[in-house]
Amino acid sequence: MLIRSLTLTTLLVLAGPLFAADGDSPLDMDKGRSRPLIVIAPSTVDPTWVSLKKSLDEPANRKEFTDRNMVLYTVLNLMGQRDGKDLGPQDTAALIRSLKLGAGAKTKVILVGKDGEKKLEQSDTVDLKAIFSTIDQMPMAEKEAAAAAPPTPTPEAAPANGAKSAKGTKPGKPAKPAKPPEMPDD
Repeated sequence: MLIRSLTLTTLLVLAGPLFAADGDSPLDMDKGRSRPLIVIAPSTVDPTWVSLKKSLDEPANRKEFTDRNMVLYTVLNLMGQRDGKDLGPQDTAALIRSLKLGAGAKTKVILVGKDGEKKLEQSDTVDLKAIFSTIDQMPMAEKEAAAAAPPTPTPEAAPANGAKSAKGTKPGKPAKPAKPPEMPDD
């Protein structure tokens, strides 16, 4: 009986990471915050990865990359990294599992949106400008651009010649709501 219990416990400990939920992916912490760009390559000298790395090292491309709230994940030789910092083997496996990729030896470049869904998947060739234009067409990018733009004053909010509004308050500022009257105790 004791041997069976120990065997079962050992199997559960060893197989536990294999049965982990899909919610353990490192992409979950980026959901709603940034747009992950994931590169999965069989080696560190892969031509697709080398060309993408050179493109990202250019200051103009790096600025566009950071302006779009992007994060770079790489899986090279089954070793994962997030923006140059190593991921553990379990996190790397969870990242690959969450992308639901089929078997293949080709290099893959995947763009994931802030909503956690795949937006673009390319194999073997990477066009950084195409990735940036895909991001610019996303609805979340439009909301961010609108939020970053300064509001333009309307004619009602800014009276002409610096004249004050009729009540003498600052234009455009809403009044505080009135406090409801207290009810007397019966």
